[in-house]
Amino acid sequence: MTLRSTLLSALVALVLPSAALASDATTAKACADDAGWNDPAMPLKVYGNTWYVGTCGISALLVTSDEGHILVDAATPQAGPQILANIRALGFKPEDVRAIVFSHEHFDHAGSLAELQQATGAPVYARSPAVATLKRGASDRSDPQHEVLDPFAPVQQVVVLDDDGVVRVGPLALQVVPTPGHTPGGTSWTWRSCEGDDCRQMVYADSLTAISDDVYRYSDDAAHPGYVAAFRETLARVAALECDILVTPHPSASQLWSRIGPRADRPLVDTSACRTYARTATQRLDKRLADEASKPPVPAP
Repeated sequence: MTLRSTLLSALVALVLPSAALASDATTAKACADDAGWNDPAMPLKVYGNTWYVGTCGISALLVTSDEGHILVDAATPQAGPQILANIRALGFKPEDVRAIVFSHEHFDHAGSLAELQQATGAPVYARSPAVATLKRGASDRSDPQHEVLDPFAPVQQVVVLDDDGVVRVGPLALQVVPTPGHTPGGTSWTWRSCEGDDCRQMVYADSLTAISDDVYRYSDDAAHPGYVAAFRETLARVAALECDILVTPHPSASQLWSRIGPRADRPLVDTSACRTYARTATQRLDKRLADEASKPPVPAP
């Protein structure tokens, strides 16, 4: 952890609680698990050089260094100004963001990518299955939720990542973890954050829920060969991660607001969190497949 980060952490600890008390309770005091996607959130330190800069309902993280920063996820199309404001509120500059990564190619997590790219000048990094969707600003039928997804602004500068790729900015290194299932291009990320000599493995694990529009069937292997098998590999991969601190694209999925912020009453570090997250997702996938087996398919429109 750099001297600047150490001093900034101390300043945030002193200033933000007072600011929260002075602000409107709906904006700065605390976020609830059932918060709306665009409800404003107070920027918070997660651990070390990892900061929460998203909304109450959708995560975005800033991983910082003296040589530049990496922004993780972009929330909804409406959230861009708040993410930028949160970055500035922490004392960082958006133009010092050197790379932008994200979890999956849906409007509630990629919606502000284009705006944030324009504000920072940073490239967006993506695995190849997500690239066409990012450049169109709209999904296709390979996405389980295609029929119910909103479009978002197309992203101009996209750098294609290998499935074992690493995004580096100065001393920062965010490791790609391919996690297709919720979407074809789903990606999780791992990195190290330190407070003094106490370093922790951060995991930003993508959404793992098996949900879709009324037409898509996970069990239809003829329509999308190997998709369920890849989904199960994803679940096993997440369960096996070294995982000290878990954050998810929807904060409620990792009980984030009970672990950071004014309402925190649970430990931040939980080395079993990724296994629990993957186990719950596996149960949901199994239930979804059982439900599909008991119901006839819905004809495509």
